[in-house]
Amino acid sequence: MRFTRVLSAALLMLGVAVSPAVADSTPSASPSEDGDAPTEAGTSFRTATEFEQGQTATASASTGDYLYWSFPADAGQRPTVRATVKLPEGAQSSSTWQLDVYDGLRRRQACQYGAQTRTAGAGAASVELACTLRTVRAWSEQWADDPLPGTYYVRLTTTRLATADLGLPVGTEIRADSKDIGGSAAVDGSLAEPLVPGIAVTSQEDEEGDSSAEAVLSSLEPDDGWASGWWSDRWVWTALGATLAALAGIGGYSLTRGTGRPARMPPPGA
Repeated sequence: MRFTRVLSAALLMLGVAVSPAVADSTPSASPSEDGDAPTEAGTSFRTATEFEQGQTATASASTGDYLYWSFPADAGQRPTVRATVKLPEGAQSSSTWQLDVYDGLRRRQACQYGAQTRTAGAGAASVELACTLRTVRAWSEQWADDPLPGTYYVRLTTTRLATADLGLPVGTEIRADSKDIGGSAAVDGSLAEPLVPGIAVTSQEDEEGDSSAEAVLSSLEPDDGWASGWWSDRWVWTALGATLAALAGIGGYSLTRGTGRPARMPPPGA
């Protein structure tokens, strides 16, 4: 009975500790208002328009244009990028649209799932694309192609289009959301700096000893700063396993030591 009470109390305390960690595994909420979302897109990696996760960025363009956006993603997040293209009414044939996502090193990232490429038939009003990336890792081997913390680029364009439909006006919407994966994606390591374009570029003033001016090409970062997710439910589950192992040892000892009184030894010489 005593061991059972101790075990129940320990499990109750650990359950309370695990609850916040489990809550962190839900999809991240949007802290930003769409009123501040950008209404244009860049035409290259260097001119990509920045937007935050949870915002819906919009842009007006022409069929055949290459449209670029960028957003920050931190370790432990699994980003999903969704795009909607509102097609022109005068389109005479079908068109194929493609959504590509690149990391801070401009490496094209594979999609775990989602319709990355879709064909819209003639007369279609819109086409929707989606790409869910692999979980962003805090550290990776140099030869690996794992997603790493930093800036992620989104490129939207048409890959097949009739010449007669080239240059027709289209409207686009782009949005990125992330699910916090938690301790299951934790690794023993971290980058010295996130993969943000220009973060390692210094101006002439920096070389002369003035570190106040840094040539950083990307200004957005997570609300709590980079690598803010160092705490995860991995720590909780590790503590839970250690506690259960200790309780199992105590319980095993209690069960095997016996509860009966030792038999009396006969007096010497009896």
